[in-house]
Amino acid sequence: MKGKHLFKRSTTASRPFSTSLKHWFSGALAAVTLSLSATAVAEPLKIGYSDWPGWVAWEVAIEKGWFDEAGVEVQFDWFDYVASMEAYAAGQLDAVAMTNGDALVTGATGRKSVMVIINDYSNGNDMVVAAPGISSVAELKGKKVGVEIGFVSHLLLLNALEKAGLTEADVELVNVPTNETPQVLASGDVDAIVAWQPSSGQALKQVPGSTAIYTSADEPGLIYDVMAVSPESLSANKAEWQKVAEVWYRVVDYIRDPATQDDAVAIMGARVGLSAEEYKPFLQGTKILTLDEAKPFFTRGDGFTSLYGSSKIADDFNLKYEVYSEAQDIDSYIDGDITLGLE
Repeated sequence: MKGKHLFKRSTTASRPFSTSLKHWFSGALAAVTLSLSATAVAEPLKIGYSDWPGWVAWEVAIEKGWFDEAGVEVQFDWFDYVASMEAYAAGQLDAVAMTNGDALVTGATGRKSVMVIINDYSNGNDMVVAAPGISSVAELKGKKVGVEIGFVSHLLLLNALEKAGLTEADVELVNVPTNETPQVLASGDVDAIVAWQPSSGQALKQVPGSTAIYTSADEPGLIYDVMAVSPESLSANKAEWQKVAEVWYRVVDYIRDPATQDDAVAIMGARVGLSAEEYKPFLQGTKILTLDEAKPFFTRGDGFTSLYGSSKIADDFNLKYEVYSEAQDIDSYIDGDITLGLE
């Protein structure tokens, strides 16, 4: 359910990582004024979220009333993924749930943010799905691959090819909207597609004998899903954001506890119109992080085991595909103090 905010876009929305966001934000930018920096939102904290398991999880705290118990007033607004980032860029939200790569895009083309909570990393929901007869990434050489160019699936494909000793030049890319990839694979027009749930799962169902030959589980940390807060709100309301983080890890514990997981999944599924049974498999491909698991990712480092390193890779990708023209200052987009300060 990646559109990452597939919530009510659970079958059609795409989860952009880069490319066309510079166009999507053009309208939103017109609404942002210089007064934005001088007016940190007081109460409530306005947060945009959308349909991805690591973000739907907030619904548990909302339904349980845990923010009230923590003494912090919040307003969660549900969006399609792209709309949530547009609303943030327009100054309508204090924070938004998005990927680390998209945080860079919103900052470069719309409005800066600071990543303070790592909700999860994709752990299998993003897939390269090949037609029958293809059982490895190496076998894609000379073949057609349907992928939404410039988006997170494109990055996943590049990583898969590199690990197989191939480059982008070894395959023929066919630009396909993520939600259309199942039909395109079924048509036989391509030999493989790249998508995330639910599109990846639909492709596997629609094409008997198709196989997931590479997934985000093969490269943990390629795609981090985060809570990104405006610098103004973070500065003015740091104690409140600390409480939000505390509530988040209460949610994680509730989801991860076998005794309460079924209740959590039922709440999450209801948010997107699915039964608990239908929704539960999405958790398997999403590594929702406990506090102890999340802290190490805030350590500076290269590569995918660090939010800093992963974001640098995302920045390089965005520059290569001309999502924006100037490299971003990765350090300025990340503040681990809130997470690292929790016990």
